[in-house]
Amino acid sequence: MKVVAFERSLQGTGASRRLRNSGKTPGIVYGANAEAQSVELDHNALWHALKKEVFHSSILDLEIAGKTQQVLLRDVQYHPFKQLVLHVDFQRVDSSKKLHTKVPLHFMNQETNPAVKTSGAVITHVINELEIECLPADLPSFVEVDLAKIEAGQTMHAKDIPLPKGVALTAHLEAENPVIASATIPAAVVSDEAAGDAAAPAAGDKPAA
Repeated sequence: MKVVAFERSLQGTGASRRLRNSGKTPGIVYGANAEAQSVELDHNALWHALKKEVFHSSILDLEIAGKTQQVLLRDVQYHPFKQLVLHVDFQRVDSSKKLHTKVPLHFMNQETNPAVKTSGAVITHVINELEIECLPADLPSFVEVDLAKIEAGQTMHAKDIPLPKGVALTAHLEAENPVIASATIPAAVVSDEAAGDAAAPAAGDKPAA
């Protein structure tokens, strides 16, 4: 995904305020053993780009003064109540060094899960993104989570998710192995089943005359 930015020479709160008033958003590009560079971006184009999942989880081609460099979006500051982006941070990508970043999870086959269809189970997504490490060339836009076989009462953990080649969980996530999704039977369904079992005559019982 391509992003166009422009060099920014003026610094300070007043300069940033004037920049925002003119429809621009201040930002910074840093990393890869190079000096940090102040930039400005068209606010409306940035606002629409930020609504796309891929903008947050993919390597971006950032063009500044006709030169393109690969970056990751690292931070976004929004106004507390206005639809306004106050500042953005981009980190340069070194193709030879592993990235530590978060990617979104795409949950698949929940509607066809037998526990959902026949037992009334409800599957809860506990975590919607996963922290991974990989080389830039191996960075996935998202990771799929197959919920086809999770049974009522079961949980799915981070280590249960198959990851693409070259991608691994970060060390702390590997150690914690948090719950990603869980399948539970709602209390109302359990109560209805219990009531139905109590009302049904036991095997061999004869109905009262």
